Amino acid sequence: MNGSRGSQPTILDVAARAGVSKSAVSRVLSGTGRFSDETRERVERAAAELGYVANAMARGLVSGRTHTIGMLVRDASSMVYTALHAVMERRASELGYRVVTTTGVGRVEDEKSALAALVSMRVDGLVVCSGLMPAADIAEFAARIATVVAGRPELHPALSSVFCDETDGGAAIADTVADAGHQTVVVLTVPVDNAITQHARSTAMVERLRARATRVIDIDASFVRPPDAIAADVVDAMRESEATAVMCPTDRLMLDVCDALARRGVRVPADVSVAGFDGVSPLANDWIGFTTFEQPIERIGREAIDLVIGRIDDPTRAVEHRSLRGTVVPGRTLLPR
Repeated sequence: MNGSRGSQPTILDVAARAGVSKSAVSRVLSGTGRFSDETRERVERAAAELGYVANAMARGLVSGRTHTIGMLVRDASSMVYTALHAVMERRASELGYRVVTTTGVGRVEDEKSALAALVSMRVDGLVVCSGLMPAADIAEFAARIATVVAGRPELHPALSSVFCDETDGGAAIADTVADAGHQTVVVLTVPVDNAITQHARSTAMVERLRARATRVIDIDASFVRPPDAIAADVVDAMRESEATAVMCPTDRLMLDVCDALARRGVRVPADVSVAGFDGVSPLANDWIGFTTFEQPIERIGREAIDLVIGRIDDPTRAVEHRSLRGTVVPGRTLLPR
């Protein structure tokens, strides 16, 4: 029986069952203050018998901490964000924190509202995983709560961040394509207002190829354009310029474009080589064999959590910007010319 307060037992019910004061129960359950082994055993036994589960939010009202981190993930369907989220949840758990996650729906206003909702839940810190939300908007929250940006190049002076070096990555995969002997290359580019990360890497691809005297055909890969339309442009570019390779800003787009090309009778890599970016499972599977650039997702996620908890523990901690390098993954979708 759970006492007189309904089906959900309270700390008062535990105190009554154990025959101790409410404050004694609080000390035992929080692990703070002084109490005897006998008191601890009585409280733990009473809590187990009643099925009492301490409310982390209620404890936070007293202690000033909820040991909860709020996380904004722009797109829950993205394999990169999904992988990053899994790493951060695992690291947070290792350090005694829970993660509460919300997702954006493609508009800055919605993402700001989502962050505000997380703050209202009294989370101790925020991790923002979005290539859309402007830094100035995120910085508004950082003035009030420990905040870290994860997964995008962010150098705002008020925001700590951990991210893959997109410029290095774009240049590295471009070198791989150029080293394979491709003289005319299609690069699918993304505007900055679609995704900061994809814009940075696709721009780096174009710049490195041109620096190496490679002819570049720049095709718009804005999010509003379906893969079929992009593939049609690629086929036209191959016909008009004899392009022999296509560089994609993500592995997901690479897969979609390869599928659309196949429906047009274009074989990858026999007719055209392709290269991607991200290197996240399952598209990084060796059986698929994508030539791609692998982001250091494990390091980004773990270090983001370490940074935000560091700022929770010490609000005066200096802002840090950690740029991490990934690696090129050779695959069967890129053939030498």
